[in-house]
Amino acid sequence: MPSDDPALPETAILTRDDLLHTLERIHVTAPVRADEVTGSTNATAAGLAEAGAPQWTLVSAGHQTEGKGRLGRTWEDAGRSLLVSFVLRPSLPPGRAGLLSLLAGAAMAEAIHDVTGVRAGCKWPNDLLRDGCKVGGILLESRLAGEDLSFVIVGVGVNLDPPPGVADAAGIGEASLSELLGAFLTRFHRVYEAAEPPWGERVRAAWLPVSSTIGRLVEATTLEGDVVRGRAVGLDAFGGLRLSTDSGEAVVGFGEVRHLDGG
Repeated sequence: MPSDDPALPETAILTRDDLLHTLERIHVTAPVRADEVTGSTNATAAGLAEAGAPQWTLVSAGHQTEGKGRLGRTWEDAGRSLLVSFVLRPSLPPGRAGLLSLLAGAAMAEAIHDVTGVRAGCKWPNDLLRDGCKVGGILLESRLAGEDLSFVIVGVGVNLDPPPGVADAAGIGEASLSELLGAFLTRFHRVYEAAEPPWGERVRAAWLPVSSTIGRLVEATTLEGDVVRGRAVGLDAFGGLRLSTDSGEAVVGFGEVRHLDGG
């Protein structure tokens, strides 16, 4: 459905019924909100969570005017994107919340293939790539209550069409937004709610097969703030990227990772 505002791009829209149907697929009842245009789905979801909205509250938009990325960046959408955020209230130590970003990336990479046949990969920690170009990303935001997690917002953006003028961006092509969201949330929910194996093992088992980073030579920032180069060999228990370097193993828990050997 196109926007009535000629200054805005044409948008692909999820309806409230689409969101409710998606939650039915995972046997969940929770509030939903579907906007044509919003500032940020993460901000909307966070506002609902702060007001007491339960886990799995689901928010979508056709277009964001203040979309956010990691490290203070903006998220540019071309008007034909999947833009959703949802509320989680996990029983996790705050230090392990980052595993949710990896799980969301893995679930979306698999969902893209399920719906379109396109092979998407996960670049640590939160980018979705197609043939080395970015087609989407995950943005995790959390709030603490004392030393515990009060809630986590998982934001997901996937381009159907690449945003114009954005270098190294791509799209996944034609896709039903409702089918893509349903496939994604079904895969995410299955791993999130599983009883066994332990949480970290479940996430690693989901992420490693779709990783675009493992096995590559990368340049990264370590937990101590040092810039290192090494071969990405795995994940630690907190979702940090393990590197094999000339001086031994290093773990990257935050910051930028650049693939040095393409992709």
